Amino acid sequence: VQLQASGGGLVQAGGSLRLSCAASGFTFKNYHIAWFRQAPGKEREGVSCIGSTDGMTYYADSVRGRATISSDNAESTVYLQMTSLKPEDTAVYYCAAGRLSLDPRHMEYWGKGTQVTVSS
Repeated sequence: VQLQASGGGLVQAGGSLRLSCAASGFTFKNYHIAWFRQAPGKEREGVSCIGSTDGMTYYADSVRGRATISSDNAESTVYLQMTSLKPEDTAVYYCAAGRLSLDPRHMEYWGKGTQVTVSS
């Protein structure tokens, strides 16, 4: 099982990024995919998740209106488009597979993270 997150980087406040999560080694349609983030000294926070069958999406209040999650089932890839980035969005972003939830305890598989740094 592999979840490969990519697309992070350094961006100025107000800018945008698109993160990608490429999945392999499991039946993609059987798992919901979620994005989490963790800033230094803080707990891991659920950002967004998407249903594998109906495409239902959920967002944390902290990113609602600035983030869009989408899925390309043919490519087994989930994207997280983030706009109007703020310095407080700075964190390592992880994708995970499991239940349709923003609770990290509900995830079964985790990928390595990708660093997002937003400069003011």
